[in-house]
Amino acid sequence: MALTVERRRTNRAPYLLLIPAVGILLIGMGYPVVWQAITSLQEYGLQQQFGKAAPFVFLENYIELATNASFWAVVAKSIAFCLITAVATLAIGLGLALLMNVVGKAPRLILQIALLLAWSMPVVAAMTVWIWLFDRRRGAVNYLLDLIPGVDMNRFNWLETPTTFFIVASVIVIWMSVPFVAFSSYAGLTQISEEVMEAAQLDGANGWQRFWGIILPMIRPVIAIVFLLQIIWDLRVFTQITMLQDAGSKSSEFDLLGTYIFKLGTKAQDFGMASAVSILVLAITIVLSWFYIRSLLKEDEA
Repeated sequence: MALTVERRRTNRAPYLLLIPAVGILLIGMGYPVVWQAITSLQEYGLQQQFGKAAPFVFLENYIELATNASFWAVVAKSIAFCLITAVATLAIGLGLALLMNVVGKAPRLILQIALLLAWSMPVVAAMTVWIWLFDRRRGAVNYLLDLIPGVDMNRFNWLETPTTFFIVASVIVIWMSVPFVAFSSYAGLTQISEEVMEAAQLDGANGWQRFWGIILPMIRPVIAIVFLLQIIWDLRVFTQITMLQDAGSKSSEFDLLGTYIFKLGTKAQDFGMASAVSILVLAITIVLSWFYIRSLLKEDEA
C-alpha cells in the first residue's frame, strides 16, 4: 500500500514540472490567440486604434470571407504552395541526409558546412541575393539559361506572372528549408544500427529494399514531425513573398495568406477581417497537421 502511494506521488512530478512551460505558453501564445478571436468578431478599423470602441459584428467577418472568391483563391494557392514546397523539401533533404550517411568524412564535412551556411544566412540577405540572381537585366539565372542553344531568356521577367513568381518563391523557400530537414534526417539515420543494415545486405536486400524496409520505417517519426513543421512554416511564409512582391508586382494575384493578412491589416486598416483570416489560417493549419498529430499520439500510446 505504501509503495502504491509513493508511486502515485512520483508520477505527479512530470506534470508539476510541465506547469511552468505550459504557463509561459498560455501567457505568450494564448493571449494573442484570444485577442485575435475577439477582434475577429468586431468591426475593428483605424479609429479603434485610437481608442474608439469596437462594435461587435459577431460572425459577419467570417460570412463575408465565406463569400469572397479572392480569399478562397488565396487559400487554394497557399495550400498548394505549402504542400508542394514541403514535399520537395522533404525529398531533397532526405536525399542529402542519405548522401551524408554514405560519403566519406571530408565530403560530408564540406556538405554540412555548405548547408549550415545556407541555413544561417539571414532571410533578408538571402532574399537580396536571390532577387539579384533572377533579375531580368543583370540576373545570373537568365544569363546561364540564355547560353543553352534554342533558349531565349534575354530580359525574361520571372516576377511578372504568378506562375513564374511562385516557381521562384518555391525555389527560395525550399533552399532555405532543406538544411533543417537534411540535418534532422541525418540525425535519425545515425541511430540506425549498422549490424541491422549489414544483416539485411547479407540476406540479399539491395539498397532500395533496405531503404524502404529498414531505413524509412525507423526514421518515420523524424520524417513525420519534420514534414509537419514544414507544412506549418510554408503555409505561413511571409518575408520571401513580400520581398519578391517589392521587386516585382504587388497585385493580389501574387498573394499568399501571410501577405493577404498583412494587406488587410496595414493597408486596408481592417483589423477585424485580418483577425478573422488569421483564425481561419490557424484552423487550416490544424486540419492539415491533424493526421500527423494523430499518428504521433498513437505511437506514444503504443
